[in-house]
Amino acid sequence: MSSIKSTTIVGAGIAGLTAALALARKGIAARVLEQAPAFEEVGAGLQLSPNASRVLADLGLLDVLSTRWSEPDHILLSSGKSLAPLASVPAGQSARSRWGAPYGVLHRASLQAALVDAVWAEPLCTLETGRRIESVRDVPSGAPDEVLIAADGVWSTLRKAVPGALPARYSGNIAWRLLVPYAAAPPFLNPRTVTAFLGPHAHLVAYPLAEAQAFNIVAIHAQEDAPPEGWSRTGDTVARMRLQNAFAGWHADIGDLLNAAQAPLMWPLFGCPDGAWTDGKTVLIGDAAHAMTPFAAQGAAMAIEDAALLANRLAAATDVGEALRAFEKTRRERVARVRSRGAFNRFAYHARGPAALARNLVLALRKPESLAADFDWLYGYRTPD
Repeated sequence: MSSIKSTTIVGAGIAGLTAALALARKGIAARVLEQAPAFEEVGAGLQLSPNASRVLADLGLLDVLSTRWSEPDHILLSSGKSLAPLASVPAGQSARSRWGAPYGVLHRASLQAALVDAVWAEPLCTLETGRRIESVRDVPSGAPDEVLIAADGVWSTLRKAVPGALPARYSGNIAWRLLVPYAAAPPFLNPRTVTAFLGPHAHLVAYPLAEAQAFNIVAIHAQEDAPPEGWSRTGDTVARMRLQNAFAGWHADIGDLLNAAQAPLMWPLFGCPDGAWTDGKTVLIGDAAHAMTPFAAQGAAMAIEDAALLANRLAAATDVGEALRAFEKTRRERVARVRSRGAFNRFAYHARGPAALARNLVLALRKPESLAADFDWLYGYRTPD
């Protein structure tokens, strides 16, 4: 029987809220402290691949999420220059059959709202807003055996409490995010797919958001010089010119889409280097531990997987430090493989010249089922007990 009876979680994002629910389902109380005074509809769309939706289904959230998301029929790779499809991975019912869980796309705020509602309804969870935590000293004292879980994102203030943890670092890429209403969408945007349009030094991802009745568009391009630290902001004239230049030479319809965007948000992409995640008492999870660029669309999924494994490890713990170190070891191996896939995707998506021609040739020779098999290790993952 676990010696852990209670935890404090700093941050009520996807990682923190999922961890609170997962711990409560194991009989461990979770107090969540969130600096925002209220939950607002901020953020953008996200993809919940089967490795993430499986965890959420185990927590009892699948029914409510199914009313809010779309399940695309396919994940497509297409040419940014011609718009022609290069490869297709079956999703929809095929995802449920092959990987045992759905592949859904939805607004981040919709997932957060579902998690918040579930946390409020869980007797072992408490959620306190307006609680700004700048250091471990700001965390209200709890039980002697209480575990502190830092789920406060890429700009984590608690990361410095873990010796060997490393600060976030600019990735060399900028993401622009915008919504295009279905009624105003150009014909090349497909409401039944997640589509990544590929080009030199840049790519663009589009998928439907059912609740918003709009397409979520993410345009990512390389940029060596780092903007100031922070999250989203409306790009100035110079930034917009860089966006246009990054997609120059692409199909005119994509250029028109980006040029017509009203106040798109610019997100400099930061990631966390491979540092320590725990000191045996405090543990970092989600972006606080391993923020990554979205080239594998696994940021939210990794946070959700973290929550499930951490709950399993703490529920079985007789020694807190040992449990947290076991959690870190298992998750570090998994995250490293996902990061490696993201790095490969970055190379493949942004390839130019002969490398791009070789990529297109290889993709043309692959059947959809063969491509789907490449994702079995990722989407078919099940959290160890």
